[in-house]
Amino acid sequence: MKITDITAIQILDSRGNPTIKVFVHVGTVVGDFSVPSGASTGTFEALELRDHKKGFSGLGVEKAIQNIDTLIKPALIGMETTNQKAIDEKMIGLDGTANKSKLGANAILGVSGAVARAAAKALKIPLYQYLKNIYEQNGVWESSVRMDKYSYKLPKMFFNILNGGKHAENKLDIQETMIVPQNDKASENVRIGSEVYHCLKEIIKGRNLSTGLGDEGGFAPDLESNTKALDLVAEAIGKAGYKLGKDVCMALDVAASEIYDPNTDEKYILASENIGLSAMQMVSLYKDLVGNYQVISIEDGLAEEDWDGWQMMTERIGKEVQLIGDDLFVTNVERIKKGIDLNAANSVLIKMNQIGTLTETFEAIRLALDNNYKIMISHRSGETDDCFIADLAVGVDAGQIKSGAPARGERTSKYNRLIEIEKETAR
Repeated sequence: MKITDITAIQILDSRGNPTIKVFVHVGTVVGDFSVPSGASTGTFEALELRDHKKGFSGLGVEKAIQNIDTLIKPALIGMETTNQKAIDEKMIGLDGTANKSKLGANAILGVSGAVARAAAKALKIPLYQYLKNIYEQNGVWESSVRMDKYSYKLPKMFFNILNGGKHAENKLDIQETMIVPQNDKASENVRIGSEVYHCLKEIIKGRNLSTGLGDEGGFAPDLESNTKALDLVAEAIGKAGYKLGKDVCMALDVAASEIYDPNTDEKYILASENIGLSAMQMVSLYKDLVGNYQVISIEDGLAEEDWDGWQMMTERIGKEVQLIGDDLFVTNVERIKKGIDLNAANSVLIKMNQIGTLTETFEAIRLALDNNYKIMISHRSGETDDCFIADLAVGVDAGQIKSGAPARGERTSKYNRLIEIEKETAR
C-alpha cells in the first residue's frame, strides 16, 4: 500500500482552460484526480498556481506540475497510501505558506485526491466507503472497522438551471437559480431535475429568448430583472407537472461579493434593475423571495467581509431559510470558527480546491457539523468529468450537493455517480 510513483498532466476544464490531472501509483494500481477551478472565487481561497506566461492566455499549470514532479513526488514516494492525513500534512509542510502559494493548491489537491482514489482501488472498495472510513478515523484507514455497519445517505441535489453573474453573459445579478427536487430517491430527483430543465428550455424558446448556456450548464437568457428569472423557473416547475414548495423547491446563489461596492452608500448594486440596496434591504428582499418562491436556501447572500450584515441576516431569517457561506468561509477552519463565534450563516459550502487537501476538507466538515451548521458539497464552475465529490458527499453524509445543471458531461458525471451509488447501497 505504499506510493510507488506520482505523475501529472495538463488537461482542459469545462471552460477550455488548463487544469491538472494527477495519477498516484500503488504498485500496479493507479488512482487519479482532476482539479476543478472557480470563476467566482473568494478572496481567501487557497492559491491556484498559474504560469502567467505565453500559452493558454497565461493560465497554464506547467509550474504546478513541475512542483509535483520535483518537490511533492520525492517527498511522498514510499509513504503509506492509506495514511491520508500524514500525506496531506507532508505536502502542507513542504509548501509552508498560509494559502499554498509555493506549490499551488491545485498541485497539492490533485495529489491529495488521487491518493484517496488509489487507496480505495488498492483495497478494492468503493471510494465513498473508503472516504467514510478515513473521515471517521481521522484520516487513517482502519481495516478492523466492519464495512457492513455503515449506512449511506444520498444527498439532496441542487440543480443550477438558470445562470447569471460571472457564470453567464447576461445582465442577471443572481449567479445561480436552482431547483431542489424533494423525492427520497437520487434517481428520481435526477429525473425531476431533467424534466424541469427541459420545460424551462421550452418556455425560454417560446419567448424568443436565447437558450444558450452558462458555465454550469444552466440557461442564460437576458432578462430584465432577477425576479423574472425566478418566475421562469417557477413556471417550468409547474409545466413539468410539479408543485412548487412540495415536489420541487428553489434555491439561490447570489455571490454577493461580486455585486458589493464598499464605496457606495447602498453597498449592493443590482445592475440589472439599476438599484443599490443596503444589507438590511437585501435581507428584506430575500425574505420576500423565500415567501413568494419557496426558496429554501440562499448562498452568499451578502459579501465575504460583511460580517455585521451576515449576523443581522442570520438573526432575521436564519430560522426560516438555509444561509450558506461560500466566499464567506472558503472551506477554511479559521473563517468557519469566526462565523460560529459571530452566529453568521447556518451552513457551509464545501469546495475541496478552496482549501487544497482532503484532510483539511474533513476538518472543515467536522467543525461545521459539530456546531450544528449544515454542509453542502459543491463543484466549481470550471469542472472536469471527475465525480469524486459525489463519493465525498455520500462518504461524509453531507445531505446536500450541487453540481450545476442536469446537462453537460462535467455536471452529469456527479449526478450519474450518485445514481450508481444508490444502486450499490440499496438494501
